[in-house]
Amino acid sequence: MQNKALSTLILLLAGLVTSFTVLAAKPVPTIYAALGDSYAAGNGTGTRDLAYSCYRSSDAYGPLIEKAHRKWNLDFEACSGATSDDVINSQLSPLSADTNYVTVSMGGNDIGFAELILNCAMYWDQAQCLAKVDEVHARIDSELPAKLEAAYAAINAAAPNAKVIQLGYPRAFGNNLACWDARGVSSTEAQALNGVSDHLDQVIGGRAAMAGVTYLSVIEQFKGHDMCSSEPYIRGKSGVYLEDWFHPTAAGHASGFKPLIEAAMK
Repeated sequence: MQNKALSTLILLLAGLVTSFTVLAAKPVPTIYAALGDSYAAGNGTGTRDLAYSCYRSSDAYGPLIEKAHRKWNLDFEACSGATSDDVINSQLSPLSADTNYVTVSMGGNDIGFAELILNCAMYWDQAQCLAKVDEVHARIDSELPAKLEAAYAAINAAAPNAKVIQLGYPRAFGNNLACWDARGVSSTEAQALNGVSDHLDQVIGGRAAMAGVTYLSVIEQFKGHDMCSSEPYIRGKSGVYLEDWFHPTAAGHASGFKPLIEAAMK
């Protein structure tokens, strides 16, 4: 009986060791958080299937990256209309010391993206558009830097071990303005609006570098894929919803943003 009991005990211990070994070998998932505004949420894709009010789309770059990496867990907090203050106050709760990657798109709403589109795309008044562009340039220099610094500090504090990646904004226009999406926008207005993207690129990139945040300019990646191109990565005055106007298409997320982000994550 003693030998039988001993044999049973040995088998039980062996089973426990095997179980612990299996548990120990189970990989820890990579945790990725996608934060920010409509450019991260998915406006422009035409699909708002994950959260209607925030326009979170399964075609946005965050879910696409999670889908491409089976053992990754995504915290998708981006929301249409979000400012840098909204990122700080409403999007950081899932972040922790276990978060591996954070991507964020922010800055456009802080400087009045909606106002810019309203004045330059909804009214055929070039003087009104260019006056609004001047206002936006002033905000980029005077207001945006401090807002970005505060947001980067909050993200870094909430996810101290994560690699934080800020996405830039593309130019919307190329040389061809003869398509339906660009109707009502003059070449002067298009150049001025592209200049806003360039200014944002410079200022956001500089502040990100100061905060130890990786900055990804997307201007070159989107070049040749403007709204009037044969394969647009960004739409103009078209889309299922008005909120789609002047936002990246599904192709812009899949072939524009996604490969740049994945390369930066390696």
